[in-house]
Amino acid sequence: MVAETKLYDALSVSPTASQDEIKKAYRKAALKHHPDKNKDTTGAGEKFKEVSQAYEILSDPEKRKVYDEYGLDFLLRGGAEAPPAGAAGGMPGGAGFAGMPGGFGGMPGMGGGGGGGTRSFHFSTGGGPGGSGGFSFSNPESIFADFFKQGGAGMGDDDDVFAQFTGGAGGSSRNGGGRSRFRESGGRRRVPTPEVTTVEKPLLLSLEDLFKGVHKKMKIKRKTYDDGSGKRKLEDKVLEMDILPGYKAGTKLKFAGVGDQEEGGTQDLHFIIQEKPHEIFKREGDNLRMYVDLDLKEALTGWTRTIPTIDGKKFTLSKGGPTGPGYVETYPHQGMPNSKKPDQRGDMLVEVRVKFPTSLTTAQKTQLKEIL
Repeated sequence: MVAETKLYDALSVSPTASQDEIKKAYRKAALKHHPDKNKDTTGAGEKFKEVSQAYEILSDPEKRKVYDEYGLDFLLRGGAEAPPAGAAGGMPGGAGFAGMPGGFGGMPGMGGGGGGGTRSFHFSTGGGPGGSGGFSFSNPESIFADFFKQGGAGMGDDDDVFAQFTGGAGGSSRNGGGRSRFRESGGRRRVPTPEVTTVEKPLLLSLEDLFKGVHKKMKIKRKTYDDGSGKRKLEDKVLEMDILPGYKAGTKLKFAGVGDQEEGGTQDLHFIIQEKPHEIFKREGDNLRMYVDLDLKEALTGWTRTIPTIDGKKFTLSKGGPTGPGYVETYPHQGMPNSKKPDQRGDMLVEVRVKFPTSLTTAQKTQLKEIL
């Protein structure tokens, strides 16, 4: 028979629960109620404190024994004297723990075991009344971190779920070297937790798409937590993005909070534009360069070519010769648009390359010498 069951009730276990059952219960509850995973859920932070501090006592055989025999108040006061019979861990006369400093609100619906009627209670992080040196709870985040540093009690194949909260056993932290954040509670600084990871993925686009702009839809798979079981699950999410005319390789399209869930929240996802190689044009900023290959005869005597543009127009380019290697014909405003000034375009540059023969006969050499 235990003096009270409040801490057991916080973890939804019976007073006869084994250490393994207590660890499993804490593991599930801590994941479900962690404040970084429930930023918009009222009361999640308080519930996280309750289950963490309940675990801190019940996971320690000595503290659990004192709690079972005399109750929480006796433990918080440092065991100065045993509570009178019938008080069942509360203050004499069955009063609640509302006066405990540093604690947080009572848990509705959790009455005390034993006599004294239904009571609320407070956990304390500042010791017993008057600073008498009683038991003082650790920061809930420290309890959480220590639990998983010890391997999360060897809870099975899905330990990697929790490794993402601590960067500890079972997996590696995915914060990518970002800043670490600290939260303070009760004047104490918690262990650092990683910033939300930013995941970068390439987005391969054709030069034509980057010239005219395009609307893209992309389906991704993201890892989330199931609130009921606390386990990882995969879900599909469709992202939509507008590629503006003139975007360049290296441009980032940023989506906040759409990736995998992890301790600091949900990952950000950045798509980085990459240009597909084009069969005709090579991009140089807002300019486009293309090449015309001539044999030596054409370069010396003249040539004509039809020159395409990125937007489907065609120009005729003729030269009477001779045309030297590296000659460039410029077509103003026929290049790529400027993404910040859509009414402005770069130029199209047509460069000549001359193919020289690899060998000549003696007669050909003689003729060329006579001509040149």
